[in-house]
Amino acid sequence: MDHKADLMPTIIAIAVVEHDDRFLIGQRPAEVALAGYWEFPGGKVEPDESPADAAVRECLEETGLHVSVVGEYPTTRHQYDHDTVVLNFYRCVPATIANEPHAPFRWVTRQNLSEHSFPAGNDGLLELLTQPNRSNP
Repeated sequence: MDHKADLMPTIIAIAVVEHDDRFLIGQRPAEVALAGYWEFPGGKVEPDESPADAAVRECLEETGLHVSVVGEYPTTRHQYDHDTVVLNFYRCVPATIANEPHAPFRWVTRQNLSEHSFPAGNDGLLELLTQPNRSNP
């Protein structure tokens, strides 16, 4: 019997990095859960770290880009087969745009977000990002 649903959820911080109406996304590697899906930079929040600080740290570690948090998107709780997660989404902008992100991350336009498959926990955020006449939080 799987008791994952009974355990404390994993707290995840996600940097939704936007620049010139493009978003920074990367493809999950083959050896991890949800392999092959696309995602925004992010990862687990460390003890004594705020989710916003974790989003900035994870973005730097994964992409090589320094970002600043400029807003928040609604937090989502999602039950996957392998884990329950609380996804803290932060609207971020690059602190500098001199560097290209590390592979497998790349910039995609708002219109092209829907052409990429994201894990189900991102559905609400993606709907918000791709709706016409959306306003920033």
